[in-house]
This record gives sequence, C-alpha cells and structure tokens, in this order.
Amino acid sequence: MTSENTAPVAAGTTAVEFWFDPSCPWAWMTSRWVDEVAPHRDLDVTWNIMSLAVLNEDKDVSESYRAFFPRALRYTRLVAAAKELHGQQIVKPLYDALGTRIHPGGSTDSDAVIAGALEEVGLPADFARYADSDEYDEPMRASHFAAIERVGNDVGTPVIAVNGTAFFGPVISPTPRGEQALTLWDGVVAAASFDGFFELKRSRTRDPQFD
Repeated sequence: MTSENTAPVAAGTTAVEFWFDPSCPWAWMTSRWVDEVAPHRDLDVTWNIMSLAVLNEDKDVSESYRAFFPRALRYTRLVAAAKELHGQQIVKPLYDALGTRIHPGGSTDSDAVIAGALEEVGLPADFARYADSDEYDEPMRASHFAAIERVGNDVGTPVIAVNGTAFFGPVISPTPRGEQALTLWDGVVAAASFDGFFELKRSRTRDPQFD
C-alpha cells in the first residue's frame, strides 16, 4: 500500500513509506539508515510528513517540550507546502536540507535553517512564508494521521510501512552502515511481517550520534 501520487513500483522492488518530523533527531537517524539500505534492498521509498506538534497537541507534556513545538511546526508546514506546490519529488531533498542543518548542524535558528534549505533545493527565498501559514495544514494533518491510523496513538516519529505493515521506529543510534545496516533491516522487516508482533523495546542509553 502506497500513498496517493506514488507511482507503481517495479517488480521485485519493495515499496516503503516513511513518515518523519524534520525536527526529530531519532527520525533523522532512522532515515539515514533507510538511505543506506535502499540501494541494496531495492527499496522505493515515499517520504511523508508527520508532526510532533500535532501528535502532542492534546497531551500533557512538559513546558520545555511544548515550547519546541512552534519551531517544529514551521518545518512541517514548509514541507507540506512544498509537496502540495512542487510535488512528491521535493519532499526528500527538502527534508535532507533541513535535517542536515537541524541535526548534525545543530542549528536552532529556524529562519536560518529554512533560508539555507530553500536555497539548497532551488526554491525561492519567499517560499519561507509557508512556514508560518496554516494554508496547507489540512494535507499536513492528513499525512500525519495516515501514519497514526496505521500504528496507533502511543508512538512517535518515525513511522515506516513495508509491504503494507507499519511500525514505529526503529529508534537507533548511531546510524548502522554496510552489512550491519542490512542485517538490521532484514530483522526488522522479518519481525514486522508477523501479524501478532507488536513491541520490542529497551530504554535508550545514548543520544543520537550524528555522522
């Protein structure tokens, strides 16, 4: 099952959907892993937006965490607008451009992040206005809830769907490379293929370790 506007994949290719919030460091780590795996497992990945701000809008979270949501929402709105106005093909390059500045770059200046990312992907500087507009909130929220409907409410980002089966995570650090990346992919897909498999978890003992 693939998102709307996704072209059919070739025989032997695995259709994958990946939902991310550009601000989430864990989604960033997992996305780099999927990039590592994709050419070796013939993955056709559709990149979709979801929102930590929307996910937590009715939840009791700390004030410090809630203070982060306005900045996060700017990035999700920007990506949602780019997809609606420029098509699916802009989503991954824009995510990469934003995420590189936010995560390994460590920037919390959303204006600078957005300006640099737009320049990198060839969008005009005034496209930044969509980061502060709710014009495309409806498709943004629809994309978000498409992920939540697959996996339930007690999850975060990222959400991945493989062969019609969706799951939260994996939450990983650092990003595995080479054979280790492929071994993890094969194991996660094998576990997710069992209809009765729901959860496997341990407490995190490290922060995201960016390349």
